[in-house]
This record gives sequence, structure tokens and C-alpha cells, in this order.
Amino acid sequence: MKSCLLLLLIQSLSACSSLPPVQAWEKGKLAKQEMKFEGDPLETKFVDHIYFSKEAASGGAGVGGGGCGCN
Repeated sequence: MKSCLLLLLIQSLSACSSLPPVQAWEKGKLAKQEMKFEGDPLETKFVDHIYFSKEAASGGAGVGGGGCGCN
């Protein structure tokens, strides 16, 4: 029973690996402006301004890194 289930799992995973990668012209709706993670830059700045005003602090919205300078 377990070997049959394992064989089925391996076959299904190997079938997914044979799919070709998606080309840039095939992305369609994913390449549109409204599908961006952050959306409107002006709205993002506005939300950041409100957050910093409430927290009485600025910065820290970027990518964090260590003190070694390797980020």
C-alpha cells in the first residue's frame, strides 16, 4: 500500500517537472500594472507617511541586513 502511494507521488511530481517555463509574452495579466505587489507608488508613500506619523519614527521600511555590509 505504501509503495503504491509512493510510486503515485513520484509519478505526479515528475509530471509537473516536465512543463516548459512560462515565456514573457505568455504572462498576460500577470505583467499588468494592477498585478504589482505594491500597487500605486503615491498611495504607498501616503501609507508610509501615516505610519511614520503615528509611530513617531522613520525608516525601517526597506530590506534589513546585517552590520557586515554584505546586504
